[in-house]
Amino acid sequence: MDPGTVVTFAAAGIASLFMAWAIGAGSSGSTPFAPAVGANAISVMRAGFFVGILGLLGATLQGANVTEAVGRDLVVGTTLSPVAAIVALSIAAGLVALGVFAGYPIATAFTVTGAVVGAGLAMGGEPAIPKYYEILTVWTLTPFVGGGVAFGTAKLLRHEAVPELLATSVLAGLVGAILANVEFVLLGPPDVAQSIAGTVAPDPRVRLAVTLLFATVVAGALAADMRSDRARGQRHFLLALGGLVAFSAGGSQVGLALGPLLPLFDTAGVAVPLVALLFGGGLGLLAGSWTAAPRMIKAIAQDYSSLGPRRSIAALIPSFMIAQVAILLGVPISFNEIIVSAVIGAGAAAGTGGVSGSKMGYTVLAWIGSLLGAGVLSFGLYTLLSVGL
Repeated sequence: MDPGTVVTFAAAGIASLFMAWAIGAGSSGSTPFAPAVGANAISVMRAGFFVGILGLLGATLQGANVTEAVGRDLVVGTTLSPVAAIVALSIAAGLVALGVFAGYPIATAFTVTGAVVGAGLAMGGEPAIPKYYEILTVWTLTPFVGGGVAFGTAKLLRHEAVPELLATSVLAGLVGAILANVEFVLLGPPDVAQSIAGTVAPDPRVRLAVTLLFATVVAGALAADMRSDRARGQRHFLLALGGLVAFSAGGSQVGLALGPLLPLFDTAGVAVPLVALLFGGGLGLLAGSWTAAPRMIKAIAQDYSSLGPRRSIAALIPSFMIAQVAILLGVPISFNEIIVSAVIGAGAAAGTGGVSGSKMGYTVLAWIGSLLGAGVLSFGLYTLLSVGL
């Protein structure tokens, strides 16, 4: 590899690590445990510590789909050049970092998608319209589905006619059924992810039985825990959900940092195991979570809604579900959008969510502005650099 290529890879790698740090500090590092912090189930600093570890694991085990989509599916007819990758990553990371320090949750997926598309179009690529439809559908449905499911779940947990132990155990079983079918890289053949249920029982009919068994075991374990000490069992369930969302955040968000690097390896003909890249990106997420996430955890936990344990559980269940669907589809998605909409839905169920309308208005504008602004800046900067070069 010639010195120029080495320098290019080093610059792109630094930009990617900066992006991973910004994501860990903001989206994936702050949102997963925010409802648990708001419910006083865990401290801000402990939340930042655990979300970093779980994000690293999620990035390594589940990050392949979104990484491939961001790197190869957002623009057709061209491959991102090293300069375009550096431009896209630098602009996206800068905007996300600005949001972290300003205290507003910038939608990372919007920012990275806009930056990659802007750089790709500036290179002469064509829009990947079918992929855009898929992405926009998920983005549009997320606040309605997440907020709606959180609202309904919170209402169920608060309903006087439904025993809390029964409702919480059923919800735990649902989470267990989903977890049994979540795909992990290490469970499948090389470069193929596979679920726990699929590994144990390849036959679809037997797989359903394994899923039901897994759900029953999880529901029974939580029921036994809550019978011993209801408050403690509820807290354990809430923390487990926060951990699952943190894990899912790593699997989804690492692709936003690593995706633009894939074309560089393709162009240079360098073969690097994807799992190794995902692990490196996960370390960047961990660094961001440990160094800067507490600020955003506080912002989301306290500024958007004051939630008790039941409403926090209601917010985290749809967050986990939506995140896993997005990972399966290979769609980059914003965890700020997922969590904020779920927190609002859960808070609205009690009629006293304490949501700041002005704060939400500014946040939505920041989301839209990050998508458009990142695209325009990336397009313009790459065009200027191309003229200079």
